[in-house]
Amino acid sequence: MCGIVGYVGDQEAVPILIGGLAKLEYRGYDSAGVAVLQGQKIEVRRSVGKLANLQKSLKEKEIAGAVGIGHTRWATHGKPSEQNAHPHRSKSCVLVHNGIIENYQPLKQQLEREGYKFHSDTDTEVVAHLIDKHMQKGLGLADAVRAATKEVRGSYALAVISEQEPGTLVAARLGCPLVVGRTKNASFVASDVMAMLAHTRDVTYLEEGDVAVVTASDVRMTDVEGHAMARKPSKITWDAADAEKSGFPHFMLKEIHEQPQTILDTMRGRYSYETGEADLPDIGLTPKEFAAVDRIWIVACGTSWHAGLVGKYLFEDMVRTPVQVDIGSEFRYRDPLVGKRDLFLTISQSGETADTLAAAREAKQKGARVVSIVNVVGSTLARESDGVLYTHCGPEIGVASTKAFTAQLTALYLMALHLARVRNVMKEADGKAWLDRLVRLPVLVESVLRREAEIVAIAKRYYKKRNFLFLGRGINYPIALEGSLKLKEISYIHAEGYAAGEMKHGPIALIDRDMPVVVLAPRDRLYEKTVSNLMEVKARHAPVIALVAEGERELGKTADAVFTIPETHPLISPILFTIPLQLLAYHIAVLRGADVDQPRNLAKSVTVE
Repeated sequence: MCGIVGYVGDQEAVPILIGGLAKLEYRGYDSAGVAVLQGQKIEVRRSVGKLANLQKSLKEKEIAGAVGIGHTRWATHGKPSEQNAHPHRSKSCVLVHNGIIENYQPLKQQLEREGYKFHSDTDTEVVAHLIDKHMQKGLGLADAVRAATKEVRGSYALAVISEQEPGTLVAARLGCPLVVGRTKNASFVASDVMAMLAHTRDVTYLEEGDVAVVTASDVRMTDVEGHAMARKPSKITWDAADAEKSGFPHFMLKEIHEQPQTILDTMRGRYSYETGEADLPDIGLTPKEFAAVDRIWIVACGTSWHAGLVGKYLFEDMVRTPVQVDIGSEFRYRDPLVGKRDLFLTISQSGETADTLAAAREAKQKGARVVSIVNVVGSTLARESDGVLYTHCGPEIGVASTKAFTAQLTALYLMALHLARVRNVMKEADGKAWLDRLVRLPVLVESVLRREAEIVAIAKRYYKKRNFLFLGRGINYPIALEGSLKLKEISYIHAEGYAAGEMKHGPIALIDRDMPVVVLAPRDRLYEKTVSNLMEVKARHAPVIALVAEGERELGKTADAVFTIPETHPLISPILFTIPLQLLAYHIAVLRGADVDQPRNLAKSVTVE
């Protein structure tokens, strides 16, 4: 969610930084700031709230200089405040940061023992002090940044300037996007190419572990050890209408590819490796109140309801508490037995879904505590709930939900971990193991996205079919429902999702060689039963598209098309199975000439009955 902009050149930096930050406002933020080298000193200016507040401050007292960095922040470690806003300073060094420093607490304690004073509640300030510490030992700025990144664990995109090296900006990336751009007399750094598109179309994307040494006349790429790295520059060729889509032909595809970052953004600042716990300060219930919960209700609509069904499997497995999942439009028209010791969890991307809002209001009237998973800050559902867990995945323009869904699943993982720990049904070691799995998710999702061409090939084989069946078992049964919903939403193909064991109770009558069947087959305790279901399908000559775990051999011999998913814990697998299903629906819809971003008869937010 946070945005980074940097500039080194021959023009005034402030207008360029502010213009770049304005292009990143869509990501969401609660504070903003800039740092500019004015003469021999770096001047820092920060403000809470919208960018206009920062602009007002800069107008009242101008900063002049041709080297600077800027940032829009979404609060994670530390509340929204001027002291927590970026940039952060340590003596002559000033930086901005996206990402999560997971081991910031022990690093902070170590630095405090060495005499460093902290002026914010952020994890970012640790990195500033580490860089200064290495510069005090005689290292140059680039070497000091490399040394500091070796000490931190987590994810980062950094842009750093120093009074000791006035014409240099150092950028570094691990797990968070960062791009540099060039003109004849200037260089730019940003977390999104949109921030520099008004000035240059010649860009180079940093890869994992890269460190870029940026001056007005040059950009030098190295790895974390200082070895020179060759990175191929790109020419941005989008026209103005395409710019908001970052070069993707549709918002939906852009948002599918944003999911590694949105999963990370949903997790950022919300867990502790030291204790193996999820830290959810805005959740609205104390650990004691959570421990007293007798039953959990999950109420949502559409794709969010599918996320809720996954949540049922998670909570009952991890928290050992009964869970009831309801569709909002059904819940509101009956007299549900909600009690005062119930936790009522609502899920909505917009926070304005009429049926979900009505359900939350009824639950509150019956005495339940209402917690909502919402994307839009300040939405009605967020305001009316006792607690809220924001997904922080930015605006979702495509009507068919993609990144909002996986962000909701990520939020449910965090809540399940939180509940399991506060109710003492999960030990610290198990909590740490869960966090190890969760933090690997963005990388695993990225690995699936890199194989998009395999999905395109499958789509070309089956896009003319008129009916599809999606089968899943256990925690991936809701993903079969979601896969079928995505296909019918944007391609207008009739598709149904079923629990695989229910196929023989009716749907098997429809199966023939003209109905492709998509089978989700993770290697879990239900794997052999799923294989049996697949064999029943093949016996009726239906084309089978199998999504299987890496290393699977048997199904590859039987299915007509196979796509492998990285091996992971069965409860984590739903997100990884979701990605290829989103891509399959998208590419089939494109091949059929459908309006992917604005499918007929659908609205992004259903605010009426």
